[in-house]
Amino acid sequence: MVIECMRSKFNLKSNPPGHVAIIMDGNGRWAKERLMTRSLGHKFGAENFKSITRYCGSLGIKYLTVFAFSTENWKRSSKEVDFIMGLFEEYLNKSLEKFLHENFRVIFLGDKNGFPSKIRDLINRAENETQKCTGMVLNIAANYGSKAEITSAVKVIAQKVKNDQISIDEIDETLISNNLYTSNQPEVDLVIRTGGEKRVSNFLFWQSAYAEYIFTDVLWPDFDSKCMDRALKEFSSRKRRFGGMTVDS
Repeated sequence: MVIECMRSKFNLKSNPPGHVAIIMDGNGRWAKERLMTRSLGHKFGAENFKSITRYCGSLGIKYLTVFAFSTENWKRSSKEVDFIMGLFEEYLNKSLEKFLHENFRVIFLGDKNGFPSKIRDLINRAENETQKCTGMVLNIAANYGSKAEITSAVKVIAQKVKNDQISIDEIDETLISNNLYTSNQPEVDLVIRTGGEKRVSNFLFWQSAYAEYIFTDVLWPDFDSKCMDRALKEFSSRKRRFGGMTVDS
């Protein structure tokens, strides 16, 4: 029923975008505007992440990828990084039952080895226990960078060539896609970046080659369901050409 209402509301001719990606930016500035610490901004941002995830699931979006923590974010102050890691651990501890209840499959994109062992264990548990869930796939990009992802895929493919498992002539776009963190997932249809910045910040270069981008000045803790509705309405109004002929979005 919700999906049908959304189709009518936004004149979508088919399903909502199949794969939506969000760069959740602006927690620190949101906190600064309210004379709060950056850490509190991250806390409010984490709560909003839960709300938007549930909302996307209710709309029938099949894949949602959120940029939670980049490979570059380790450069922030140790105090801020430690707080984010604590939030991450708390979220994973509390959310597994909710993932299962809402039938979300959870996949982590990024280098898990960079995290403390407690968090690695929680990541592995979340992935393993939601593996058979058939609802929305929630990709959490953590310790993630697109350059690192593509480099990793190249190394895996190069090793296969070295081991005579494949020939150089077998390397094509499909093979590369199958060796990315998002193996067997569709390419991204829509990328939303909150917080007013207009750059992609090392996020899903390969997967979003023909995605539509929407940049909003709304800081992430304030990005609510109405903001998501507006982004979907904007997406539905665009003509997607994929480098060639026009295709209705």
